[in-house]
Amino acid sequence: MKPATAQRPKYYDLNLANLPAAGLASIFHRISGALLFLPVIPALLYLMQATLGSEAGFLQWKAVLAMPAVKVVVLGFAWLYAHHFFAGIRYLLLDLHWGIGKEQARASAKLVFALGAVATLLVAWRIW
Repeated sequence: MKPATAQRPKYYDLNLANLPAAGLASIFHRISGALLFLPVIPALLYLMQATLGSEAGFLQWKAVLAMPAVKVVVLGFAWLYAHHFFAGIRYLLLDLHWGIGKEQARASAKLVFALGAVATLLVAWRIW
């Protein structure tokens, strides 16, 4: 037990900018997984039901998905998926004890962000 005279910290620095790349990759992996589970998967299931239900539904959603603001949202969903996918592969490799060293882990976390950005840019190139 600490003596009563020990001072407690005045604040905790929860600023994400101070985290190393591996910490950011971990936090974004959790956030992307939660967002994929709750709003994205149900939205995609609804979209599939609406577009496969009738030709009119398909044409309606085709027009909606052609809007630039909707394309930006789709790019956000694409980044969520890409980041979660590549970070998941990174964690599977870490579980196999590949890339556990500090520099290797830092490099693989940066690679996850780069691959997520490249995948999102490829989706952006495809839908525009």
